[in-house]
Amino acid sequence: MLRVLTSTSLQSRLRHIPLRQCTNCGESVSSSPLLRVLSSLRSNNGRETGNNWRRVFYCSESSENEADSVAEAEAKAGEEEAKEADSKTAGAIMPTKPRPEDCLTVIALPLPHRPLFPGFYMPIYVKDPKLLQALNDNRKRSIAYAGAFLVKDEPGTDPSTGMDSEKSIYDLKGKELLDRLHEVGTLAQITNIQGDQVVLIGHRRLRITEMVEEDPLTVKVDHLKEKPYDKDNDRIKATSFEVISTLRDVLKTSSLWKDHVQTYTQHIGEFNYPRLADFGAAISGANKLMCQQVLEELDVENRLKLTLELVKKEMEISKIQQSIAKAIEEKISGEQRRYLLNEQLKAIKKELGLETDDKTALSAKFRERIEEKKDKCPPHVLQVIEEELTKLQLLEASSSEFNVTRNYLDWLTVLPWGNYSDENFNVHRAQRILDEDHYGLSDVKERILEFIAVGKLRGTSQGKIICLSGPPGVGKTSIGRSIARALNREFYRFSVGGLADVAEIKGHRRTYVGAMPGKMVQCLKAVGTANPLVLIDEIDKLGRGHSGDPASALLELLDPEQNANFLDHYLDVPIDLSKVLFVCTANVVEMIPNPLLDRMENIAIAGYITDEKMHIARDYLEKTTKEACGIKPEQVEVTDAALLNLIENYCREAGVRNLQKQIEKIYRKIALQLVRKDASNEEEEEASSEEKEKETTNNKPEKEKINLTIEAVENAKEDTLIKDSVDADVATKEVVTIIDDIPAKPLLPHCRATEQKSGDSEAKSKGDDNPSEAKPDNTVEKIIVNVSNLTDYVGKPVFQAERIYDQTPVGVVMGLAWTAMGGSTLYIETTHVEQGEGKGALVLTGQLGDVMKESAQIAHTVARAVLLGKEKESEFFGRSKLHLHVPAGATPKDGPSAGCTMITSMLSLAMNQHVKKDLAMTGEVTLTGRILPIGGVKEKAIAARRSGIKTIIFPEANRRDFDELAPNVKEGLEVHFVENYDQIYDLAFAPNHETKEQV
Repeated sequence: MLRVLTSTSLQSRLRHIPLRQCTNCGESVSSSPLLRVLSSLRSNNGRETGNNWRRVFYCSESSENEADSVAEAEAKAGEEEAKEADSKTAGAIMPTKPRPEDCLTVIALPLPHRPLFPGFYMPIYVKDPKLLQALNDNRKRSIAYAGAFLVKDEPGTDPSTGMDSEKSIYDLKGKELLDRLHEVGTLAQITNIQGDQVVLIGHRRLRITEMVEEDPLTVKVDHLKEKPYDKDNDRIKATSFEVISTLRDVLKTSSLWKDHVQTYTQHIGEFNYPRLADFGAAISGANKLMCQQVLEELDVENRLKLTLELVKKEMEISKIQQSIAKAIEEKISGEQRRYLLNEQLKAIKKELGLETDDKTALSAKFRERIEEKKDKCPPHVLQVIEEELTKLQLLEASSSEFNVTRNYLDWLTVLPWGNYSDENFNVHRAQRILDEDHYGLSDVKERILEFIAVGKLRGTSQGKIICLSGPPGVGKTSIGRSIARALNREFYRFSVGGLADVAEIKGHRRTYVGAMPGKMVQCLKAVGTANPLVLIDEIDKLGRGHSGDPASALLELLDPEQNANFLDHYLDVPIDLSKVLFVCTANVVEMIPNPLLDRMENIAIAGYITDEKMHIARDYLEKTTKEACGIKPEQVEVTDAALLNLIENYCREAGVRNLQKQIEKIYRKIALQLVRKDASNEEEEEASSEEKEKETTNNKPEKEKINLTIEAVENAKEDTLIKDSVDADVATKEVVTIIDDIPAKPLLPHCRATEQKSGDSEAKSKGDDNPSEAKPDNTVEKIIVNVSNLTDYVGKPVFQAERIYDQTPVGVVMGLAWTAMGGSTLYIETTHVEQGEGKGALVLTGQLGDVMKESAQIAHTVARAVLLGKEKESEFFGRSKLHLHVPAGATPKDGPSAGCTMITSMLSLAMNQHVKKDLAMTGEVTLTGRILPIGGVKEKAIAARRSGIKTIIFPEANRRDFDELAPNVKEGLEVHFVENYDQIYDLAFAPNHETKEQV
């Protein structure tokens, strides 16, 4: 909507504005710059022709008019200055002052931030001394004009920032600088030069045509004029009045704009439409590209539209600025008023005795807290609390020390000093709870029951430190929760994975801003008892940073001899943690520092075999997943074969976390099927009900039509007018025809029974008896997940069979490996590369670590010695270059337990003999052929069972580890324990050899 100012409203406003005498024409003019602008526009439009303000404060011509009297006066003043300057130089030629339109060749001045509009001043800094000297020389010769052109953004920079270094601009010369300048600029008059600051005032628009000189950049230009326009055009008038109206609104809110208006109106002549557009764009806060767009626009109407858009944006910014200022002012004044009222309220209540001051109330609160624990609280803690309470009364409530003391007392009084939860030492109850939550893990459960039994005999329990180690997903964290439930203790868990700050465990000093106690003090406050079960998760992933070593800080916390007097840096009083039961979890025990590991009792959880996973899936995972998905047990059945296939081909890792994810995936898809089926049934029921309603509605007129037809027949028979039998027969035929056209449906009440009887008799005669149609089926259709449709729920199998060969080829032997995810089998392959005198060498591939590379070198030496012992004339290793490879080359492998497997692989190639079928081995070997013990016996035994291996070779030193395994793990395995490699040689290459050590 356009806002047009009427002459009546303008005159009423002008009456209240003081007038002053014009210095040029002697007329009275308003002191308001904006009203001078409005008046000039109104006189141009013919709305107020009596006031002639067209010749007020001319500075330059900006469009089609040439230099006027003011320009001539400036030219005379410039000539006088030039004469004075040239009089000091002997033999100087007196030049004539050129007019602006005569400047066809100008020096190009780069403008980094904003374009220069006609009629506006702009100070710039010229860093180039040669350019500055050229400007001074031109000014002395009275050629005080230059071309001001905006610099384009450098390619690759963010145009929204608009920040371009002036130094980089003045480093550009010649053609390079010309390419960075916009073609359209402004003819600027140099009014003043002070040092490197040059003050310019714009005159008219220019366009660069070609380059004349490179340094300083001098270009030829064309003078641009606005396109002809109709001053009486309604669109131009409306746009200009909207621009003026918006400018007036902005002028009310911004004093800076008023200064712009006053300066501009003092140096501009006739204030016409083009100059109004330039004025609005120049004083707006738009970015340089939008201003340059206004400068380049020669169509007056389009230029006004662009300017209107800019000033509208400026108006919105001004409104936002006003709203922000108002909101902040209201907030500050409201807070001050609230503060004063609160202070007055406190003073009134204090005078009336209705309320005590803050310090007294705080002291009473802290004393009330500690009064309940006074009998159980240690004397040294009570002494510290009394000292701090006395100190609190002496401090000012506004001081920082007051807040520190208050927080310190808050922590001291909230801790459960001597408050212990009643433990349950019922062994049978604990056994039942542990069995409910976890399947298997007999060694872990046995250790917990031992702890409970000792506590029952002593009458009290002493805190212990237990470390549960094993692969991810075996239930280490959930075991901690089960132990807490079995003992009736509070449970608290915190993870130290990646922890690098000692203050997280020991607390900060109270002198620091934002100081807090450590994790153990926070734990005691959270649980409210002094004997909780604290689970420290991921203790093998402790970090070490510039803030100290957290592993060393945990020594005091987890040492049974020290944690009775644990000292937190924040509380600075000893805390008894001897009754706390600590349970730590780790994936790799070797990553735990030895001093910290020495304080713990390690219980290894190797993982689950297939049978255990089947029980866990059936008894635990399926039940919880069904409840979580809202599926009833009678709706779904997962067969044992499908579950076994899921475990073997999708979830082969040691833990059951991935198995739980896959089961949840199955039940989620089943839930979607059930919901879709129910939705489709509802839609069918709705559709059938709608059809019945339609049939009933459609049958009403048919029924009425039949009744009317029967009545017509009866009336026809009784009608005395129908005497002719022929006519009567014709009428009867017409009625019958009408009845035949109606669909045959049992609509008439007297016909329904007859039709129903006839239908029943027809059904009996045909013998069509369908019980499913006769009675609605209320039974639920069960979804069965079996091996055939398992891939529809979980996709293609992830794992392939680890066993590649039924009978390994020559030079290939199966080994057993331990990984963080459990155990696995791997093949070690040796092949012959080339043979010849002095060719004996060994090439290793398969991402082997340093330890495994050394094992391969040892194996090569030992295999050579064994072969010479068996075949003294054999020169195979001395004349053959061998290549040993461990498959899965992208997987890094390291460890010493592959030595005996490598020896067997090399000997199999050297003797061209297969090893025994279904044989796997593991063990570290020395140069003399001794077999040393290895780790991960349970994991390797589980991996052998999974791959269908029947015979395993273990070092003799690992016999005790194997005997401790559960019977279901050892079932079906033929295990041999060896001390030197000769025993392995007899087992691997003697097919009819009877075993000596067999389990």
